Amino acid sequence: MAAVYLSLMAAALIASSHAYGAGARDPLGPAATSLPGDLAASGKLRTDSNATVPASTDFGNITAALPAAVLFPESSGDVAALLRAAYSGPGRPFTVSLRGRGHSTMGQALAGGGVVVHMQSLGAASAARINVSADGRYVDAGGEQMWIDVLRAALQRGVAPRSWTDYLHLTVGGTLSNAGISGQAFRHGPQISNVLELDVITGYGEAVTCSKAVNSDLFDAVLGGLGQFGVITRARIILGPAPERARWVRLVYTDFANFTADQEHLVAARPDGSYGPMSYVEGSVYVNQSLAMGLKSTGFFTDADVARVVALAAARNASAVYSIEATLNYDNATAASVDKTLASALAELRYYEQGFAFSRDASYVEFLDRVHGEEVALEKAGLWRVPHPWLNLFVPRSRIADFDRGVFKGILQGADIAGPLIVYPLNKSKYIHC
Repeated sequence: MAAVYLSLMAAALIASSHAYGAGARDPLGPAATSLPGDLAASGKLRTDSNATVPASTDFGNITAALPAAVLFPESSGDVAALLRAAYSGPGRPFTVSLRGRGHSTMGQALAGGGVVVHMQSLGAASAARINVSADGRYVDAGGEQMWIDVLRAALQRGVAPRSWTDYLHLTVGGTLSNAGISGQAFRHGPQISNVLELDVITGYGEAVTCSKAVNSDLFDAVLGGLGQFGVITRARIILGPAPERARWVRLVYTDFANFTADQEHLVAARPDGSYGPMSYVEGSVYVNQSLAMGLKSTGFFTDADVARVVALAAARNASAVYSIEATLNYDNATAASVDKTLASALAELRYYEQGFAFSRDASYVEFLDRVHGEEVALEKAGLWRVPHPWLNLFVPRSRIADFDRGVFKGILQGADIAGPLIVYPLNKSKYIHC
């Protein structure tokens, strides 16, 4: 199996980004002659503190950089005008950074002394920035649109994108400028592997439409390009039939090799190229000191479930506990057989702790938008707007056991972990553009 493992740690020292643009600090700021006068005169380019201060921080809440100005574009032409001025204007060049929902975690969407583009403004004056095709095969979505809104629009036609991130309140342009990875990626690839066409504003300020067939170099560079090769103003995204519900399961392990063996079985392609019935596969790690808190924070396990898992870890003298998280999507036509299908899939697994398979039922939207519910709860408790150190790593399959020994059973032992530790295999063959 050609695979790599994604390890996500929300209690690390280095950050990766869910926003686009890289904001290196420009301490001198743009000269007044550099900025497009028409944008400033129209009120779209603002330098007041009500605009610049909110654009000086991000979700990571670790670093800050005050921009000289913020652009509130009404059209992609406004973005192009700004980039032309930055590249070839009469004054000194200046840094430009694109901000979707501000979900970078270490200042990647900041532009100290430069100009931040408030991408959400692109959709403020138009309700037509999400358009599902007549045949339901794709959706055209503005780069500033949130995935949750793309989902809602597509569901009205009984369809949905095939690949997601765990958190849907991010912009289309933001995740496509990174990768867009979640538990569906083993089957469909990341979000960047599910794009047919892009509208892009290049660093020269040129508007270009690109795809695998037209301007393919730009297409390949922009997808996953961290905002360094162009600004995504529209993406054409593949759709598929939308299920109605998800049977949501978590399986508990006390041995890492057993955990990864069953994960790899779930995501492996069959000889004919098809996959098993699971629609989504991820996994979590809970180190002993924060085991109970980590299990409770998922919102999935009951207090009784948590007590049983803690007792199991003690009985096994386990320094870490692992959990596969998976879903089996279904609709009215397959509801009668979902239990049998799930039982058959679990029977193929060899290693999870018997009696420690937990399941619940959820609507498709409830499952996909599950992290937002956690966000709301943490916001009410005053715990959402805190520092969010974040680290994403791709680890070769050949070294994932070493990673477990060195990190999960080594560095993190005795640490007070307050965020999720996620690890799951990805099929490298799915990392291709359409």
